[in-house]
Amino acid sequence: MGLDQTIYGNALSTWLIAAGIYAVTTLALWLLERYALRAFARFASQTRTSIDDLVADVLGETKFALILFVGLFAASLVLELDPVVALVIRRAAVIAIVVQGGIWASAAIAFWVRRFVDATAGEDAEAVTMVAALSFVGRLAVWSVVLLLILDNLGVEVAALLAGLGIGGIAVALAAQNVLGDLLASLSIILDKPFVIGDFLVIGEFQGSVEHIGLKTTRLRSLGGEQLILGNSDVINTRIRNLGRMADRRGALKIGVTYDTPRDLLAQIPGWIEEIVEAQEETRFDRCHLSGFADSAIEFDTIFYMTVPEYARFMDAKQAMLLAIHERFDRHGVEFAYPTQVVYTIPGRATPDAR
Repeated sequence: MGLDQTIYGNALSTWLIAAGIYAVTTLALWLLERYALRAFARFASQTRTSIDDLVADVLGETKFALILFVGLFAASLVLELDPVVALVIRRAAVIAIVVQGGIWASAAIAFWVRRFVDATAGEDAEAVTMVAALSFVGRLAVWSVVLLLILDNLGVEVAALLAGLGIGGIAVALAAQNVLGDLLASLSIILDKPFVIGDFLVIGEFQGSVEHIGLKTTRLRSLGGEQLILGNSDVINTRIRNLGRMADRRGALKIGVTYDTPRDLLAQIPGWIEEIVEAQEETRFDRCHLSGFADSAIEFDTIFYMTVPEYARFMDAKQAMLLAIHERFDRHGVEFAYPTQVVYTIPGRATPDAR
């Protein structure tokens, strides 16, 4: 049997060339995947950048089936094949490449999730759970695109299919727009981190400590003990006061003393209050001044700062200051003022009750 003998429309020599192309292509791609990519992965593990790690992880998911289909397609190019057979081989190779692209995209998403979990050391369980859920949505989108590309490669009229599903898709989109808005808002909260679990927030008329950040809602625990559940899109579209990020807490005291307080004692009061404020732990005195003459009191305004943001410790320090001020005023005979009325009677005039 000579090399010129025809088998299925091709000379034996052509079949041997096709077999050689298949073997060389498959072997070359396999060696590249097995050794070159592994060497690159070792190199990437020794660098500080994450881009090469991403490339190594993604290419490391290359499947051997892709190599086989690429080799088969390369070999078919030198053969005179039946149009149907050639079409099947070409479509099989394209489908293999598209599926491999989906695998690579999924690997990239998994890499991002893994890096996020490593960055948080697994401590932020809420964020880790949310990112995992979002990665599932991302993979679902990737494989939806892969499915559409496969159907298009098989000759299915994807445009007509999508048009047929258009009305249903619009209805689903309208029904799910709030859910999708909250989902994207949760992603914004994760990446931008305007607040985290434990922060005390004031959101419009609501305030409380953050207990949970979910895919759709954020939950607060109010000062009254009830749980407040807010949609994520509502949260990020509202001005937020994050008291949990407070570095110092500002405090103010307004004290009024009677008008018969001697002037020398009035001059000493700011110094007394400064001593009292600075005697408290984790406080910083700012100022104390006689601020004005009210209807029934001479008023002093005091400003101080707590170097820790916790409200309970702030109130403990403020209580200690007020008690110390009361003790100091009592020791020096300074009286606190309160609204009073003084009735003056003029001799010789009858009071209204006597008429």
